Amino acid sequence: MMKSIPFLFVIIMLSVTCFSQEKELTWEALGKQYQIPEWFAKARFGVWVHWGPQAVPEYGGGWYARHMYMQDVGRETFGKNAYSYHLKRFGHPSEAGYKEVANAWKAGKLETDSLLQYFTEELGAKYFMALAHHHDNFDNWNSTYHEWNSVNVGPKRDIVGEFCKSAKKYNVPFGVSTHNERFFEWGLSAFGADSTGKYKGVPYDGYLTKEDGKGTWWEGMDPSILYGLPPEKRTSEWEKAWKQNWLLRMKDLLTKYDVDFMWFDGRGYPYGDYGKEAFRTFYNHNLKKNGEINAVIAGKIPGGDPGVVNDIEQGVELEIYPEPWQSICSFTHWFYKKDDPSRHDARSTIELLVDVVSKNGNFMLNVELLPDGSIPPEHKVILDDFGSWLKLNGEAIYASKPWKVHGDNFYTGLIDERSNESNLANADLDALKKRKSKQFNNRTKDSQPYGHNEVRFTTKGDVLYVVVMNPAEGKIELPSLGIASKHQPKEIQSIKMIGSDEDIEFNQTTDNLLLNVPVHRPNQYATVFEVQGAL
Repeated sequence: MMKSIPFLFVIIMLSVTCFSQEKELTWEALGKQYQIPEWFAKARFGVWVHWGPQAVPEYGGGWYARHMYMQDVGRETFGKNAYSYHLKRFGHPSEAGYKEVANAWKAGKLETDSLLQYFTEELGAKYFMALAHHHDNFDNWNSTYHEWNSVNVGPKRDIVGEFCKSAKKYNVPFGVSTHNERFFEWGLSAFGADSTGKYKGVPYDGYLTKEDGKGTWWEGMDPSILYGLPPEKRTSEWEKAWKQNWLLRMKDLLTKYDVDFMWFDGRGYPYGDYGKEAFRTFYNHNLKKNGEINAVIAGKIPGGDPGVVNDIEQGVELEIYPEPWQSICSFTHWFYKKDDPSRHDARSTIELLVDVVSKNGNFMLNVELLPDGSIPPEHKVILDDFGSWLKLNGEAIYASKPWKVHGDNFYTGLIDERSNESNLANADLDALKKRKSKQFNNRTKDSQPYGHNEVRFTTKGDVLYVVVMNPAEGKIELPSLGIASKHQPKEIQSIKMIGSDEDIEFNQTTDNLLLNVPVHRPNQYATVFEVQGAL
């Protein structure tokens, strides 16, 4: 029999609870006092591991959990191979659905310490982020409020927890990403059925119940918690309860682990006020721990928000942005797939890093892991080249600030040339309707090369860095650095090429700076010149 709780104790606990709630700030109040932390403004480069059960299939695009249930993917052609691949690898989705994919994720070669050592010491990352859950509604952590998670199913490991410990070991801020705001519509394909063939009209496994699991590997677990209820059974009460549970999951994630940074998908707060409440909890938790808000939330908020850092997916700002912002980039459609050739190489990722930083942004690169937790060999070659370049030229990147203008001799035709789906770096088809949108506007390895005279600028202290994006031997003219330029540079005293001790020939006139690009340069990619006296 439960012992009665003394009345005075109840009063004390209620008072403590009310006091704690009173001390916590509203989202609006947090936004008014929020300032982007110095660590984020100085970082300039981070690594993301966008990795989960959808990495298991070798083919089928980054929305595998949706497209494996679709014989016809319509315009979402990046997932065209998911259904056919699933039949061969797992079986028909009426019997073997996404839950089987999640259980097949074993992460047998995952060594988070080794990965973080590589990301920080070889690639030069100054912060790190791991995917917490995708649109698939599977939690990659020891989730208190959601049974379909990586500790109960698949790896039987706390993926987020392991990455968090390793990030702290290598002294970089740790972040998590959440993408679950599309759940209600995105996963409805699990409740469909084949329109043709042997299984025509047979419902997919979204209709399975907890009772159907008796005698299976998932006995005792409820598929409706992973997939949601069938559409015809969804009520406003159920939807509200689901959002409340999502909020509990988010609070669990953002307070259980030592999170410094979080990223959210979509356009606006996930689930409206529920998202705001999750973010409010995160910032208040960080405020109590540090005495100030030393954390970052990044996302896409139309019109901006004082508590959220501007994030651009697979894209860049067109000009210098007044506040630090972030560009996220992936080689393919976020999860590694053999039918999705890389859109980037070392050259294009280095160019994106430089372009983003010149406009006051941070560049976050997704490292697409194989299902076992290792880096694909062909990507490792690209990453090694990227890391070598950054090791050499990091002084022009880390803790740098933009100059008065982000570059010179711009090629102006880029946006108009990015007009077909195959040249997009992500599958968001809405981007096709927004030719001049910043989202999904980034250059790829197949883009028109930069002109040999196009440059980007960064500064640090009294040094101006000039980055020649596509260098070739010979002289280039930079009108921005002419004595009479509207940007008012001072008289240049000396110029050196990073990676070389020799002085570089130059001539600063009224109209421009004439800079000699040597034939022998440190590497084949963008070349960085250190300019003294211009600032």
